[in-house]
Amino acid sequence: MSRFAAIDFETASHGRDSACALGVVVVEDGRIVQALYELIRPPARQFSFTHIHGLTWADVKDAPSFDAVWAAMAPVLAGVEFLAAHNAPFDKGVLGACCATYGLTVPAQPFVCTVRLARAQWDIHPTRLPDVCRHLGIELRHHQADSDAEACARIVIAAEQAGWRHR
Repeated sequence: MSRFAAIDFETASHGRDSACALGVVVVEDGRIVQALYELIRPPARQFSFTHIHGLTWADVKDAPSFDAVWAAMAPVLAGVEFLAAHNAPFDKGVLGACCATYGLTVPAQPFVCTVRLARAQWDIHPTRLPDVCRHLGIELRHHQADSDAEACARIVIAAEQAGWRHR
């Protein structure tokens, strides 16, 4: 089995670098060994997605900026084989944009997309996170970064138990 991290960002606005929350769940040999959640103060005060995740500027104005949050997360992620995310191009894009804004190096690990994994492993359609979780019996508080990251980790664990291996 593998050591990987599932990650999920919530964003404040359409700006790719507007991360306002980050959930990270580290899995080792099929078991969750660490779960982290951080609010992030985005570079701008604009919040367009409060109706989705419930977060506002007031919630994050005193939170650390991405570079400080990432400095704490990077050592946790250093030893993982891959990063998993549901709709990975979104989270990969947010991570890349946030790293660019703060002059940080983007992690070298490949991303595994659990949307594609769920389709390939179980032929699940539609593959929105709530649909996949319902199919697999995974609890979810959708659009809460910690819950979404844990659900994503559990999807990969279920796929590994079904014989899937990251290559």
